[in-house]
Amino acid sequence: MAKKIILLCAGGMSTSMLVKKMKEAAAAEGNGDWEIAAYPQADAKEKASDADCILLGPQIRFAKGKVAEACPGVPIDAIDMKIYGRMDGKGAIAIAKKLMGM
Repeated sequence: MAKKIILLCAGGMSTSMLVKKMKEAAAAEGNGDWEIAAYPQADAKEKASDADCILLGPQIRFAKGKVAEACPGVPIDAIDMKIYGRMDGKGAIAIAKKLMGM
């Protein structure tokens, strides 16, 4: 079943590189139909309120409460700094799957 994973960050530039790596990792696991996208935190309510999970860039982990208010009921966690720094798509997918109970 297709899942929707939204990454939120300060601006959206470096996170879009991680999205590409995550799409490759998801496809390698047979989940090529998953929707994975990155947006600025300011767009949380508009873009992520119907997501299966939200991953925050490490630079905005402090905003978790604010994002949770904007997107009630959507599981949220910050991406580990090491996973983000390495642009580890497989590691980020693992975080998302854990949030989605997979």
